[in-house]
Order: sequence, then C-alpha cells, then structure tokens
Amino acid sequence: MNPAVLADLVLLAHALIIGFIVFALPLTWMGAWRGWGFVRSLSFRLTHLAVIGFVVAQTWLDQLCPLTVWESSLRQAAGQTGYQRSFIEHWLGALIFVDLPLSTLSYVYSAFAALVLLTWWWVPVRRAR
Repeated sequence: MNPAVLADLVLLAHALIIGFIVFALPLTWMGAWRGWGFVRSLSFRLTHLAVIGFVVAQTWLDQLCPLTVWESSLRQAAGQTGYQRSFIEHWLGALIFVDLPLSTLSYVYSAFAALVLLTWWWVPVRRAR
C-alpha cells in the first residue's frame, strides 16, 4: 500500500483516539445523568483511563506520540514534505496538532487526566452481575 495512504490512515486513527479521549469524559457525565449503563462499565472506563494515562506519561517523559512518529515516517517514505498535504492530512492535522510547548501540553493533559480520575469517584463503576 502507498505510504501516503497509510499515513492518512494513521492520522485518521490518531484523530479517532483523540476523539475518544476527549468525548468519553463528557459522555460519561451525561450517561450518568441519563442512566446509561455502559458509562459505568469497567472496560470502558479502564480503557479511557489507560489511554489518557499513556498520553500524560508520554508528555511528562518528553516523548512524542508513537502515532505522530509513525505518520511522519510514512510521509517521508512517500516523499512528502510539509506542503504536500491530502485533504485528510490537512484538516485532521489542523485539529490534532497544537502549536504549544510539550511542557504546557503536559499540564493540560494532566489536568484532564485528573478530571478522568475524579469521574471515577463521581460516577462509580458498577461490576457486571
């Protein structure tokens, strides 16, 4: 498969993971209010906590996301530069990549992770019967 297409697929997967991280938290709050059982699922909540925990650990260790590194390698393999962008790369890249220092992002991600942890207390997990 063409490395540029693979890079776009990695970018799409990256956007979906970020969407899960961001939207699972308000979804959990809304689901608790509306009585949706899946928001109290241990697997749903552990997955969310693990993913944001991974992101926080990476930023505190001053590491780039493996998906970012992988996408960049694929783009280089495809002979692309920063100015040759597909539609998907342009728009998803603009949504995903923020021009802030990694140290600033580590504080933002940590605060978000703290909200995720607090949500475990506010909306406790219920074990399956």
